[in-house]
Amino acid sequence: MDRIPKIFKNFYFIAGAVFLIWMLFIDGNDLISQWKLASRYSDLQKEKEYYQEMIKDVEQDREGLLSDDELLEKFARERYLMKKESEDLFVIVEKE
Repeated sequence: MDRIPKIFKNFYFIAGAVFLIWMLFIDGNDLISQWKLASRYSDLQKEKEYYQEMIKDVEQDREGLLSDDELLEKFARERYLMKKESEDLFVIVEKE
């Protein structure tokens, strides 16, 4: 027992070390969990920025479609394969 330094026999040091080990590795909010949450938060922030950019693009397209009838007709023809009654529609699909 004489070989153990006096600091390691101190009650406050032992209690502090146990508390530190508990908080770092055993607790529900340990370091690994905090790191995973921070990583997930970062991913969600990137997704948020992406979707905000997509919303801006869609709003610009919407404004263009509502203001220009020719653009609206082009969009309807290309996207939804709409046609006039007197027209025939041929869809060509290119193989990759």
